[in-house]
Amino acid sequence: MSIFNEIHARRNSDSIKWDMMSAVYNLEDTSNILPMWVADMDFPPPPAMTQAIKERLEHPIFGYTFASDEVKDAIVKWYETRHQWNIDPSTILFQPGVVPAIATIIETFTEVGDKIAMSTPAYPPFFNVPKDQMREVVTCDLTEENGIYTINFETLEEVFRTGVKMFILCNPHNPAGIVWGRKELEQLVALCIQYDVYLLSDEIHADILIQKAYTPIFTLPNAAEAKIITCIAPTKTFNIAGIHAAMIVAPNKELFTALGKNSQAHGNLGLNTFASTAVKAVYNDGGQWLDELLLYLKSNMEYVAKELNAIEGINVKIPDATYLMWIDYRATGIEEKELMNRLLTIGQVALDPGTKYTEAGRGFLRINVACPFDTLKVGVEGIKKALQTFK
Repeated sequence: MSIFNEIHARRNSDSIKWDMMSAVYNLEDTSNILPMWVADMDFPPPPAMTQAIKERLEHPIFGYTFASDEVKDAIVKWYETRHQWNIDPSTILFQPGVVPAIATIIETFTEVGDKIAMSTPAYPPFFNVPKDQMREVVTCDLTEENGIYTINFETLEEVFRTGVKMFILCNPHNPAGIVWGRKELEQLVALCIQYDVYLLSDEIHADILIQKAYTPIFTLPNAAEAKIITCIAPTKTFNIAGIHAAMIVAPNKELFTALGKNSQAHGNLGLNTFASTAVKAVYNDGGQWLDELLLYLKSNMEYVAKELNAIEGINVKIPDATYLMWIDYRATGIEEKELMNRLLTIGQVALDPGTKYTEAGRGFLRINVACPFDTLKVGVEGIKKALQTFK
């Protein structure tokens, strides 16, 4: 029996995914609704991490902590082994999360009123954080055909010509699950060099690879010429988002120094005691757990694709990466508001509406399939019920 088949009750555990649906979906009672929205797995982390935390708890003092060389070495070894990316440990800057890291990068290298571009559909903080910092968000829709997305470089270059200061990349992409190819990334980097645009690359989903290898942006031959800052983290990989830990990687010394000064100005002390313990444990001993997870996720995705593609008007593909699937329902003719209502009231399942990821996501739904198979079946049956009863 797979370790991922066990169901763990998460209601009333202060879980955003399970306990905040009432506020998000404007419902009084969500006790019978299955959450399949937030990118948060319903699986426990590697046992080695839990054990490491327990052992740390045996020491009764929890004073100020720093991330030791052992923590950095674990990160370096992981990325070298799994992704052939040789990270210089002196270029790592610790952050409490990727979204705070994105905020730090934007604040450090842009000014109020500067243009920040991104390809859409896009993860909401990509546009919310810049807007909250009073930057101008410029979107450039990805080209989509039959559920397959590509970067429209012609349109993107037109956008860059307007004076864009920074471009935010998501690789692997959320919500569409795309792993961008080496040639696409090289072309993007070349464009950033040509127009002197900072490139912020969010690579948090890099380990959750379903059917395509990922290329770290810093392994490209032209990366050293560009102003690139990458965000990585173990939190999506090992389902430890509640243990705040992320890393900025900035090999350019000038960029690294500027980021360090910004972090110091905000009193960012790096990883807390338990985050430091967790990061070292998962990167040193979480490999087998992840390999088993990826097989489980692919099986879940094959089931979802088989069941939902049998419904007229639905098109869903197994993504290159992530544990998220992007459901195309445009051919059904159902409006988003009506479909969301039916999913919640008839199907009793909570998914993300596509427009959460900008207007470019209209006609799509995002579903999180990182849950035990028995849970997934309940959710899929709910989706089918909501769709098949539509007249």
